[in-house]
Amino acid sequence: MSDPIELPIDGELDLHLFHPRDVKDLVPDYLDECKQRGITDVRIIHGKGTGSLRETVHAILKHRTDVIEYYLTDHNWGSTSVILNLETVP
Repeated sequence: MSDPIELPIDGELDLHLFHPRDVKDLVPDYLDECKQRGITDVRIIHGKGTGSLRETVHAILKHRTDVIEYYLTDHNWGSTSVILNLETVP
């Protein structure tokens, strides 16, 4: 078993660094940590590819009550911007 990877919590999460199976746990944990640090504007880089990773990310965001809105932002890299509500529990 490898040691956990320490991520900088700066509002930008690049999913290219992770295995797709980890995304379902990683994205919610990252968003929760952003909220803990008062970060409300988050960018998730999922890439363009087939769109399956983007669909997974959007499905996660769709079910979170603390997400005010999300939208595709960078069509070159394939990313989604997320606006979080600090007052709401996920």
